[in-house]
Amino acid sequence: MQEYKTVSQIKNPLVFVKNTKNVGLGEQVKVKTPDNTTRLGEVLSIQDDLCVVEVFEGVDGLDIEKTSVVFLGDSYKIGLSKDMLGGVFDGLGRPKDIEFAIDVEKDIKGEVINPYFRAVPDEFVETGVSVIDGLTTLIRGQKLPVFSHAGMNHNLLLAEIAKNITDSNKKEQIVIFAAMGATNREADFFEKFFEKTGALNKLIMILNHAHDPAMERIVTPRVALTTAEYFAWELKKDVLVILGDMTNYANALRELSSSKEEVPGRFGYPTYLYSDLASIYERTGRIKENKGSITQLIYLTMPDGDITHPVPDLSGYITEGQIILSPTLKKKGIFPPINIIPSLSRMMHKGIGEKYTQDAHMQLSNQIYSAYSEGLRLESLMSVVGEDALTARDKKYIEFKKNFEVRFINQKEKRTIKQTLFLGWRLLSIIPKEELTKIEKKYIEKYME
Repeated sequence: MQEYKTVSQIKNPLVFVKNTKNVGLGEQVKVKTPDNTTRLGEVLSIQDDLCVVEVFEGVDGLDIEKTSVVFLGDSYKIGLSKDMLGGVFDGLGRPKDIEFAIDVEKDIKGEVINPYFRAVPDEFVETGVSVIDGLTTLIRGQKLPVFSHAGMNHNLLLAEIAKNITDSNKKEQIVIFAAMGATNREADFFEKFFEKTGALNKLIMILNHAHDPAMERIVTPRVALTTAEYFAWELKKDVLVILGDMTNYANALRELSSSKEEVPGRFGYPTYLYSDLASIYERTGRIKENKGSITQLIYLTMPDGDITHPVPDLSGYITEGQIILSPTLKKKGIFPPINIIPSLSRMMHKGIGEKYTQDAHMQLSNQIYSAYSEGLRLESLMSVVGEDALTARDKKYIEFKKNFEVRFINQKEKRTIKQTLFLGWRLLSIIPKEELTKIEKKYIEKYME
């Protein structure tokens, strides 16, 4: 370890140290404050003998004359154990309410999975939410984002999914729930919800609060994924990582980039935002001849509801689909308010069918999409021409659309995939059979008669 008292500049969240020798990029440091406490950080860049250190816990209270920096000679690592389950951790991976013997220490940087060793995601993941399970199916090893709006109830949706999966009674399946930039109200909701439902003892919770230093947010997703990799690749577990709000993460990254005086890209975000997000999202998947897996369910809020904003835009490119929440459905009192028309899961076909769900699952899904889309079109038309101008066929589609929203999208408790598919077939019976052109006749006879 090397200690330097040659701090030349402090600029949140950076500390500049001069006259350094034998310091490595990404090396872990401890910053000693004037009040004799320490803060963690890492080396961001080195120029000759000038070293730039990022302080995870901020630079408030630091003084150039009275601050020293200790270089620890290693990268930032977290302690991991099979006994972490049921624990609550801060954004840097430090336990808040649990003690355990550390089995191994891992560098949080990690690496994306080599495409050569990747196995194709297959196997259905039952979330208990009908719209997701039936129409935008989550597949083990997939990365699927949820695009939301400010003020939407996405926190409840993600908490419900986490709870439902911990209730599955599969010992090899665990959940890591990581929240970034959560307000006190949000953090309190998550903890109380999981405690009340009994899910807290069956998952790992990592919380970065809104009042925590922004730089901690850059570490939090990597702590979550490093923990997931330990459970997946070494303990052979199937891990679901619920990660968000990625907009808060990106804003922290923008703040850091601005402090480093880098050339900004769109909306002031760094030009490397795409590759940085990819370094998080691509740590998801399955590895050939390995029993474990990592699945990511990512959530983010779209500023001003703009899906072309850099964070949702780039996230959509990297991930395999999207689930989009609708303020219109929320106003109708429908939960979860998922708009199925722009939502999709690109890996859905890999994990459904006779082996996992039902032989006619994909055809059922396609027909529901078609019927709901037609119902929306005709309802819009009715607002112009009036109900009397509609045919009997048109009215059936509008009836289906209304029932689909109230009975299928809207749900108050967990549904099994069997219940979801049964309800889908039952709702399609509203429409005349000759209109069911996306389903083979043998399946209509099998499931509707």
